[in-house]
Amino acid sequence: MLESLLETRVVREGSTLAIVAPSGPFDRAHFDVGVERLRARYVVKVGASIHAKQGYLAGSDERRLAELLAALDDADVDAIVCARGGYGATRLLAELDVERVRNARKLLVGFSDVTALHALWARAGLRSIHASMVAGLGRSADAEVARWIEAVEGRAPTSIDGLGALVSGTATGVLCGGNLAVLSALLGTPFAPPVDNTVLFLEDIGERPYRVDRMLTSMEQAGWFTAASAIVVGQFTDCLPGADGTTVEDVVAERLERLVIPVLRGVPAGHVDENLPLRFGVRVSVSSDLGALTYLE
Repeated sequence: MLESLLETRVVREGSTLAIVAPSGPFDRAHFDVGVERLRARYVVKVGASIHAKQGYLAGSDERRLAELLAALDDADVDAIVCARGGYGATRLLAELDVERVRNARKLLVGFSDVTALHALWARAGLRSIHASMVAGLGRSADAEVARWIEAVEGRAPTSIDGLGALVSGTATGVLCGGNLAVLSALLGTPFAPPVDNTVLFLEDIGERPYRVDRMLTSMEQAGWFTAASAIVVGQFTDCLPGADGTTVEDVVAERLERLVIPVLRGVPAGHVDENLPLRFGVRVSVSSDLGALTYLE
């Protein structure tokens, strides 16, 4: 069961950020712009091999693991920011020690495939930030970069309003979750995050509605939807219907509106241009009457 998780090292202007690529390769031009935007406020460390490519991976497992471990062990580093998602972080989990992560107390920032590392941070009892990554910051508007900085430095807004209800009610819990496909791949493994009494956030991109159905059904059958205190649904981007015409909105509603816990949808976070940063590991409340998720800390 997740209680309010441990604070990580403080990030402020002048802090040191280590950029890592634990998943896929990325666009060099957008990445370089993102790095320069971060360097305007922070000390930024980028490893010499970060641009490596090995098919759909940012280099070998050994390269990506060594880079992440170096960031964890570097006493000067306050936060670890991922370059991009894609795929590959789950391949590293068996070699990452929970105690090593806990002792490092580094803030983790990223989303999408980085959900696998958010799960590791949750198992280590640490908070993390579900937010845009360096390549994404390179193509974001200035206002989105400013909002990213506010979240990473602990000045996130107190509530997310304008949410709709699939299941009415109120609940509290620690916010966790991330990408549906990655979370569903962790089901039944020792690397899944603890979900008891959590507010579980879910989002995805590029999945056919029947695949979203399969993943939500697997989560339900694994007991996640009876363990969680509430579910908040983010954006399901480019999850186009097949020839049968069933939409992803149809699937999400049919699979989740039967639950006995509150389910709210419409969180503006995920694979969208204005990806609202979320503070994982912080206690929140959800209310269908208010249409809001509110940070309690």
